[in-house]
Amino acid sequence: MAGSFYFCEKSCYSLRFGVNYVKREKGKDMPKEHVVCQVLPGSIAEEMEIEPGDVLLSINDTDMEDIFDFHYLCSEEYIVVLIRKKDGEEWELEIEKEYNEDLGIVFENGLMDEYKSCRNKCMFCFIDQMPKGMRDTLYFKDDDSRLSFLQGNYITLTNMEEKDLDRIIRYHLEPVNVSVHTMNPELRCKMLNNRFAGDALSKLERLFQGGVLMNGQVVLCKGINDREELDNTIEKLTGYIPYMQSLSVVPVGLTKYREGLYPLAPFEKEDAIEVLSIIHKWQRYCVEKWGIHFVQAGDEWYLLADMEIPPEENYDGYLQLENGVGMMRLLENEFLEELSNRKGETIKRKVSIATGQLASPLIKKLTDRLCQKFPGLGVEVIPIRNDFFGERITVSGLLTGQDLLAQLKGRDLGDVLLLSHSMLRSGEEVFLDDMTVQDLKNSLQVPVDIVKSSGQDLVHAVIGR
Repeated sequence: MAGSFYFCEKSCYSLRFGVNYVKREKGKDMPKEHVVCQVLPGSIAEEMEIEPGDVLLSINDTDMEDIFDFHYLCSEEYIVVLIRKKDGEEWELEIEKEYNEDLGIVFENGLMDEYKSCRNKCMFCFIDQMPKGMRDTLYFKDDDSRLSFLQGNYITLTNMEEKDLDRIIRYHLEPVNVSVHTMNPELRCKMLNNRFAGDALSKLERLFQGGVLMNGQVVLCKGINDREELDNTIEKLTGYIPYMQSLSVVPVGLTKYREGLYPLAPFEKEDAIEVLSIIHKWQRYCVEKWGIHFVQAGDEWYLLADMEIPPEENYDGYLQLENGVGMMRLLENEFLEELSNRKGETIKRKVSIATGQLASPLIKKLTDRLCQKFPGLGVEVIPIRNDFFGERITVSGLLTGQDLLAQLKGRDLGDVLLLSHSMLRSGEEVFLDDMTVQDLKNSLQVPVDIVKSSGQDLVHAVIGR
């Protein structure tokens, strides 16, 4: 979760609640209903005999739009909760508790509301570049400010109304992650294919004046928002420091499925060097003026430019890690730190690591160091070409099961095959193309271990400890 709303710990504070049975008058407007799917053990809700399948109707006689209204209304020490039981009976529960103490209710819909979809038709949208026939959820374009807070998603601000801004400021839902792309209003309308996209930039000022923390993102498109436009965008966004904490600049991802879409060209080495020169110029300025680097380049720029990844202190605490900014520096530092804490010994073990082409040189360099310290350990790093989306997509997180199977079939994979958890659907052992990890194991006839994201996890997985 990208932000935190309340830190709620169950305490030993005495709980007092009363139950009133309510009969609603016919014709009275019914509040929005929120179905309970789980009650946490030992919670207030369990003590109140709330059960899965019950429906939350209101708190303090107030309807709730979503999870933020719920937490806000639950924060007081005395609340009145209206519940409809599965048999249709309505209970009015009077609860006395600690301030901000959690009720222990989990809802069927974690947001307690429908997700807001995107109104734009961006020239660089990755979802528009996906082939047909994949699962429906992969084609949903969200642009919901609440998911920016809950999950770290980036939003364009184009479908936000005044009430949405008011709620963000009132509840202090932060950080808000904004897909800026350009501070040129006319160019932003063109890039997002939305005539209101330029006007939406004024909402940055509202968030700034409201003291709401933000992170920005620029998806850079060659010949569109780079060079002078990029320089102008960074300059204007520095005006929102310190509430705009960071800005990432990442290259557009281009798949092979672009027929009928806006013609975009890939960046080359010379382009990457130019992009980095602009970013580094502004980093020097921001460090001198505010003590932070502020604008960060995605790791891909350094690899494309054949330049060294910056040291850890350049990343200001890795605020843009999920955007691929500093991931390689963090992985290398964690790996080498764990390696230095290990005592070398002989290990008879052969390991294969299948990864995206972007990360494979670094992983090869790190595992070579590991093999030097552990005689008898053999590691083969296998870069997987992305035939599914196209060879220009080089990150591990967009590899499919079918590409893994096609390029690993028939190889001697040793004792175990290691794969990054980033290849899988969140919380499940399923690849983007719906092939399961078990399917891959069965086809390759080799054990498959899923490795978490840290360098320590990689060391542990390779040496089998």
